This record gives sequence, structure tokens and C-alpha cells, in this order.
Amino acid sequence: MLGVTDYGTFVVTIIVFLLIPGPGNLALITSTSKGGIRGGLAATLGVIGGDQVLMWSAVAGVAALLAAYPDAFHAVQWLGAGYLTWLGAKMLLAKPGSAPVLNITAGHYFRQALMITLFNPKAILFYMAFFPLFVDPASQRGVVTYGFMAGTIAVLTFFYGLTSVLLTHFLAERIRANPIASRVLEKIAGVFLIGFGIKLAVSR
Repeated sequence: MLGVTDYGTFVVTIIVFLLIPGPGNLALITSTSKGGIRGGLAATLGVIGGDQVLMWSAVAGVAALLAAYPDAFHAVQWLGAGYLTWLGAKMLLAKPGSAPVLNITAGHYFRQALMITLFNPKAILFYMAFFPLFVDPASQRGVVTYGFMAGTIAVLTFFYGLTSVLLTHFLAERIRANPIASRVLEKIAGVFLIGFGIKLAVSR
């Protein structure tokens, strides 16, 4: 199909990767709990936008550049780690009744999810290694084939994000009725963000 071999396996693999807990999933959940469905959908679009940049960067050969210049790779890695840790620390230190760490406008949710996604340079290397597994050299059509794969990932991510947002919103409405539970969950989210930041910083 448009140069993609074993398309069904490709789709299933992407869904499995979407289900793996990570900063992107946490951004969707936190944005929805703070900004409702609008905030969650904005974060979903931010994740999709970041993924598209990383995918096309991989296709363009940025992965090879990062491999040739490891200092550049580690610099982006450390920036990402610092950003996640900063967000997590703000959540942990936030006082009851203070303004949300993740801002209330859809634009902020979009940008924050975009930044969280972009500051994961390993994703470029992942896509560089992942795409060739499903490209048929005999029938591939270059940009058309990669565009089809990138579009598939975007659609799957959107529906996954929409499902996560609706489920989170349903639960968040009940959590908001209990301020203590809401604060506890915010602190837990902060701890996880710091953990993701540390993991990104120390991984090689």
C-alpha cells in the first residue's frame, strides 16, 4: 500500500507505542485535567505537531547528523530534560489555590505539549530506524510513502489523544470535587515529569 509493507502490523505497532507511558501521555492527561477537553485536544495537536517535525527530520537525515555530532544530540537531550524537570518542580512547589502550572489557554497547552515532544531527540533516531522496517524498496514512492506513514501516525495519535482526553475529562470532573485529590494528583504528575527528565538526561 503506497510502498508500505505489512501495513496492518505497522498500525498495530504504532498503537502499542502510543500506549506506552511517557511525557506525551502525561501532557495529555495533565492538560485535560487543568484545561478540560479544549486543553486536552490542544495538547494532542501539540504532540502530533512535534511528532511530525521529528519524523520529517528523521527522513531528512537529521538522525545521521545527530549521530555524527553527539554533542548536538546531548545538548538537545539536556534541554529536554531541563524543561521536563522545570515543569515537574513547578507542579511540586505549587501552593493550593495558585494558578495552574500548565496555563489555561489552548495555545499554551499546544506549545507545552509541542515542546515536550520536540525535546526528545531519541525519537528522531527511533523513526530513522523504524520507518525502513515497513518500507518496500521495490514499490516505495519516496516522499509519498513516508507521507502516508506520517499521516497514519498523525491520525492514530489524534484518535488515541481524543480517547484519552474524553476519559480523563470524565474522571477529572469527579476529582475536581475533591481539592485534596486534585492537589495529590498534581504532585504525582510533577514527580513523574521530573522522573522523565532525569531518565532523558542520564540515558545514552
